[in-house]
Amino acid sequence: MTATPARRARAANDELVLAELRRSGALSRAELGRRTGLPKTTLFSTVAALLDSGVLLEREAVDNGSRSRGRPASQVVLNPAAGLYAGLDIGRARMRAVIVNASHEVVASGACGVPSCVRADVVVPAAVDLIRSAGAEAGISLAALAGLGAGFAGVPGVEIDAEEIEQVRRELNDVFDAPVALGNNSRAAALAEATWGAGRAVEDLVYVRWSTGIGGGFVVGGLAVAGAHGGAGEIGHVSVDPAGKRCHCGGRGCLEGFAGGAALLEQCVRRGLEVDGLDGLVAAAQNLSPVVMEVVGAAARRLGGVLAGTVAQLDPSRIVVGGELAQLGSLILDPVRQAVAQLALPLARRRVEVVQADLGVNAAALGAVALLLRQGTVSD
Repeated sequence: MTATPARRARAANDELVLAELRRSGALSRAELGRRTGLPKTTLFSTVAALLDSGVLLEREAVDNGSRSRGRPASQVVLNPAAGLYAGLDIGRARMRAVIVNASHEVVASGACGVPSCVRADVVVPAAVDLIRSAGAEAGISLAALAGLGAGFAGVPGVEIDAEEIEQVRRELNDVFDAPVALGNNSRAAALAEATWGAGRAVEDLVYVRWSTGIGGGFVVGGLAVAGAHGGAGEIGHVSVDPAGKRCHCGGRGCLEGFAGGAALLEQCVRRGLEVDGLDGLVAAAQNLSPVVMEVVGAAARRLGGVLAGTVAQLDPSRIVVGGELAQLGSLILDPVRQAVAQLALPLARRRVEVVQADLGVNAAALGAVALLLRQGTVSD
């Protein structure tokens, strides 16, 4: 049967609504209308038909206290049974995985060590084992896997070889027989925070991932910025000392070499305190270790100085700090805020917030799912 213009229009409206819910998760009808641009009557009839067909479900919104009166508006969400998506965060020493349903609810997760984030023969077996074990532990069949996203640590063309990355894509596609989207893990985390986390309410934000290294991502006008060569947001490779030591990126005196987690651990050792990894560093800071407090505070102030320049250039309304070091909350956020306040342009200073990320250690893995959905490589 040939589709009539009316049927084609309905199908287009359906896909517009479904695509936005894939990207953003649960939304009220008002939010959905603003994001899709559909007229109110068209939107309501489209949503009603999708609810009747079981493709969408309706639920009560969580009341977060932001409304002054009345009940929170109900939300519509994709039926969780519509499919599963996997996201991978492939870091320099650790890999994390999440499996989410069509409603963007995490139904399984896991983590493992990985000795290299740029070699396909190392990454692919570890990723396959991690996803399968996470699914098995949660009792989930991966037969419903509709797509997979992965974020890698590193500077494109410097730490990440394009041929190796393409090999990872091909092999993961072969194993799971599903579309695969790849990108940078810090920019994936920025996208996740902008979509579901601490940046959801703003259009312009800077995200910082403070971990073993320091990465970042920019969201401008609601869109994640990759840059001409895929390297936008590499905050950790801003030079803070041109006469400093050579960085693995090829530059000198990069911020990461002074304030990255690996550098902080080295600084503690030089001061006579050996700390057991980033988790130990965070624990020592939370226990108010004088040495760790001094090392971390100085690093936060240096990070704030770099972010002040970023604020002057991009004029974001919010800076979101994630990664393991973000668990320290005000211990690192306050020095960053002070540095931004002292060094950024006065106009930008009045409008920028510095906040802790919402999504925790799984932000980049969730962002890899967001990357997959925004690329439009999956379909129902």
